[in-house]
Formats: sequence, C-alpha cells, structure tokens
Amino acid sequence: MRSKRRGHEEDQRGALGRAMRYLWRYRTQAALPYLFLVIATLSQLAVPKLLGRLIDAITGGVIAQAIVPYLDRIPGQFLSLLLEQLGYTREKLVALAADAERTLITSALAIVAFALVRGVFAYLQTYWAERNSQTVAFDLRNDLFAKISKLSFSYHDRNQTGQLMVRATDDVEKVRLFIGQGLLQAVGGLVLLVGTLVILLTTNVSLTLVVLPILPLALIIFAVFGAVSQPLFVKVQQRLSALNTILQENLAGIKVVKAFTQERSEQQKFAVAADAVMKQQITVSRLFSFLFPLVFLIANVGQVLVLYFGGRQIIGNTLTLGQYQEFSLYLIFVFLPLAQLGIVIPQMAQASASSARIFEILDAKNEVENKPGAVPLPPVQGRVAFENVTFRYFKGGEPVLKDISFVAEPGQTIALLGATGSGKTTIINLIPRFYDPTEGRVTIDGYDLRDVTLESLRSQIGIVLQETTLFAGTIRDNIAFGRPDASQEEVEAAARAAAAHDFIVAFPDGYDTPVGERGATLSGGQRQRIAIARALLMNPRILILDDSTSAVDVETEYRIQQALDHLMQGRTSFVIAQRISTVMHADQILVLDKGRIVAAGKHHELMETSELYAEIYSSQLVEDATPEAEESLEPAAEPA
Repeated sequence: MRSKRRGHEEDQRGALGRAMRYLWRYRTQAALPYLFLVIATLSQLAVPKLLGRLIDAITGGVIAQAIVPYLDRIPGQFLSLLLEQLGYTREKLVALAADAERTLITSALAIVAFALVRGVFAYLQTYWAERNSQTVAFDLRNDLFAKISKLSFSYHDRNQTGQLMVRATDDVEKVRLFIGQGLLQAVGGLVLLVGTLVILLTTNVSLTLVVLPILPLALIIFAVFGAVSQPLFVKVQQRLSALNTILQENLAGIKVVKAFTQERSEQQKFAVAADAVMKQQITVSRLFSFLFPLVFLIANVGQVLVLYFGGRQIIGNTLTLGQYQEFSLYLIFVFLPLAQLGIVIPQMAQASASSARIFEILDAKNEVENKPGAVPLPPVQGRVAFENVTFRYFKGGEPVLKDISFVAEPGQTIALLGATGSGKTTIINLIPRFYDPTEGRVTIDGYDLRDVTLESLRSQIGIVLQETTLFAGTIRDNIAFGRPDASQEEVEAAARAAAAHDFIVAFPDGYDTPVGERGATLSGGQRQRIAIARALLMNPRILILDDSTSAVDVETEYRIQQALDHLMQGRTSFVIAQRISTVMHADQILVLDKGRIVAAGKHHELMETSELYAEIYSSQLVEDATPEAEESLEPAAEPA
C-alpha cells in the first residue's frame, strides 16, 4: 500500500512537470520573467550593503565631528588608545568628518535608484509570468476540450459531466496559479537565498555559520508538509467535483426537480456535498495553520542567535553597527524564501493534484479512434451489413447485442422494432461508430468501419436522435450545425422538408430567432423538426432516425412522415419507431428481443411468421381503437 501511494505521488509530481513543459512552447517569452527576476533580486541584494554604509557613515560622522576639533588637545598616548578602540586612523577620522554628509546623500540616492530598478523589473516579471500562465491555461483548456470531444461514448458513460467541468476550469486554474505565481516565487526565493548566502559567507563567515544549520531543518519541515498536504488537496478536488456534479445535474434538470417537488431533497444533497468540501478545506487549513507559526518560530530562533553572537562581535569591536544592521537585513533575506515556501508548497500541492487529474483525461485511451493507416471512406452507395455482431458496453458485462447479422441494401428503409432495452439504439450507435463491436464487424459498401476515418464516415450519415440537443445560437445556426457554410436557400429547403419552415417564419426574427439554452424557447416538436432539418441539410446517403416523431402531435407527425418518406427514397435509412403504423412500408423490419433479432421481413410477412410482431401489432390496434370504441359507447342525446 505504501509503495502504491508513493508511486501515485510520483505520478502527480510528474504530471506537474508535464504541465510546466507547456511553457517550453513559448521558451523565449517564458524566460523573460526569470531574467527580470534576477535583475530585481540583485537590486534587492544591493540595498542592505548600502544601508550598512549609510549607518556607518552616520555613526562614524557623528563620532568624527565630536572628536576631530579636539585632536590636537588630546595627549598622544590617550589619542592612540582612543583611535585603536574606535578602529580608525587619524586620517580616516578626519576624512569621515569631512565626507559624512556626502556619503549620506550618495548612499541614500543609491538606495532610491536600486529601489526604482527593483520596482520596474518586479512589475515586468509579474506581468510576463501572469501572461505566460494564462497562455498555458489557454493551451490546457483547449487540449482538454479537444480530448473530451474526441473521447468515445464509453468514456462519457463512465464519467460525470460535472467532474469533467471541474477539471477543465478549477483544476486548470490551480495549475495556472502555480505557474504564474508559485513557480516564480520558488525560483525567486532560491535566487535570493543563494545570493544572500554568498554575500554573508564573504563578509562574516563566523556569524553566517551560526544560522546556517537552521536552513536544512526548515527545508525538511517544508518537505514533510508538502508530502502530507498533497493527498489532502486531491480529496478537495474530488469532493469539489462531486459538488459540481450535483449542481450541474440540478441546473440541467430543474424542471424535473420542481415538477416532483424535490427542491428540499436536492438542497439537502447539495448541503451534504458542500459540507464534505468544507470539512476537507478545514483539514487543509488546520495543517497550514500549524506550518506558518512553526516557520516564524525558526526565523525568530535565527534572529536570537544573530543578536547574541553579533552583539558579542560588536562588543569585541570586530563588527560595526552598520555591518550588524546589514547582516540582520540579509538574514531576513535568508528567512524570506522560507516564508515564501510556506505559500508555494500548498500551491504546488494543489497544482500537482490538479495536473494529475488533467492528464488523467489527456492520457485517457480512446476506445474508438482512427487506427494507423485508416483510409477516407469514399462516397458511399449505402450498403450496410452487420456480420455476427455482439456488443457489450462494459468488459465482462452481459452482451447487449448477441450475434446480430443483417444487410441493408442501398436505398432500403430498415425499421427496428422491439421493447425498451431490446438493443435498437445500440444497433444504430454502431453505424456511425459511436462504439465498436465486441465481436463481429459492421461494414458500409464492404469497408469495415474500423478501417476508415471517423470524419469521412460520419460526414455521410445523417442522425436524428431521440433526445434532441440544440445549441445556444439562432435557429439557422442549429440547422446549419453540420454545414456552417450552407446558404440560406439550402437551410430553408431542409426546414421545409422537415415541416419546420412555417413555424420558423412565424417568429418575429425568423431564422435568426435565438433558441435559448438547449432550445428552451421551443416546444418539443419544434426542436425535433429542427433536428431533422439539421440532418437533412447534410444530404446524407445513410439516414438514422431514432424515434424522431415521438415528440410531435398527430398532424405534425403525418407531415414529417410524408417528408421523410420522400427524402428516404434513394437513401439507406434506419428507423426506430415505437409504433408499427410508422414503419409498415419499410423494406425490412427487424424485430428485436433481448439483444437478438427474433424476426425479420416485411410487414405482411411478419404478420404471418412472427407471433411477437403480430402481438405488438394487435395490441397497438386495440390502443388505437379504444378511444373510438369509448366514443361509440357514449349514450346518444335524447330526442327533444
């Protein structure tokens, strides 16, 4: 278990490294903030030395101005003793008295100049680091969206939409913050620490060695906190994904929630998920609430050691007050990177966890993709053949289709009939290769679908699914979704064929009418007719209609059916219908039961050979006749 956890942590660190390598695409631009950082840090390192000179100039000048007027009056032996104690020669003391003010002004101006340089380059490093991080986030989001859109249906069957949304938004933002801020702070802290230690070791080795042992202790503490915090941040993101899933499902299904008065129940479910996020966040906060006081304690120990040993050097006249102040400021620069690590480590832990979640998607194996050497499918005639096809949605699960074989000749209409769960939708999902058969193969004009490119295959298939999906935009945009370059005349022709033109032009804005989110401003029948027009605009050789008239009234169904009967001529069409009356004239009716074809033929043939088909037909006749029978049984009005 421990080795497995260690391997998982290594994978997370590797994922963060992969995310950072996105910067390599813009290496010239990416190098700029670090160049500016070095310049800003060098300017920062110059200030304590100038400040030490300033303090020494002030203290030396005060002493010199107090003693120089009396130099000639002090006896020689006392003057020698005094100069020895002060650490000055007579000439230096005189020079200090004469140049104190000039040294003071020069040092002050130099400090201001270096501060200005540091300010300018600190701004530049922050700006370019932020720009680079936004560029990386842009690339990551685009790569994620492209990957998610290409992943096969089986992947989406296993993963919730809310979790994918969190990875494309919140997880990418965590990585961006580290690349834009945390990484820059880490490099800046390292440059500052190394530069400071070099200066300290070259100016006061003995005092530097006093505080040097504290650094490894601090680094060990940070390493421990980083290792402990990383899995905690993984749990934060997982619980945030669960919370987002509940939110997304409720927003998408708000009508259902309200219709069944489940607002309170869903609120409680959301509260439980929000509470789980809050508790995990508090756990993380508790850990880091302990870290920062510990860092400051270590820094204070270092200050105490410098105060004690530095004070002894001042008493021993081996360290001036300015040099002590200079060393104290540099000591702050030693502990400042440690404080920065306290900020960087949680950012890095979050970014590591988020990077792993991002690359989990980017590395996901696509079960349906173009194989090496796949060829474009030429314009098809429309002969579709299923050869001993067996299909399972999940490996090891029960087969949804079992040994399915049939042939649809070009121009034929194939009707699929059967109870819910019999496998009708699965069959039509195999034709555009939304899934691949577990066994057997599907061919079009003799081409195995796995040997041709997905783009060339799907571009020749028109699909109207049972669940109509429209996108934000205008009615025209949705009809022309598969052919954005289609002319207005072509769009209107498709709409007329789908019996949609009349209701579209009745809107004030006509074809420029916004459909709202998921087509919320349209009725179910209107949405379905727009979806049919969208498929027809593709002028496909193969047409798939998944119960495409289920959401329309009888009159509209009749009009659509007439249009479809005309449009299906010359096309190989697959029609899923709940009612036999809509497919009685199909060239071939496949009756499915529990994933098998139990009967196949035309209507009149099946009425004679298939008991199941005859039962379905009879039951639907009874359903259709019942309202008429009830009307006939109503008592006639009594004569006046």
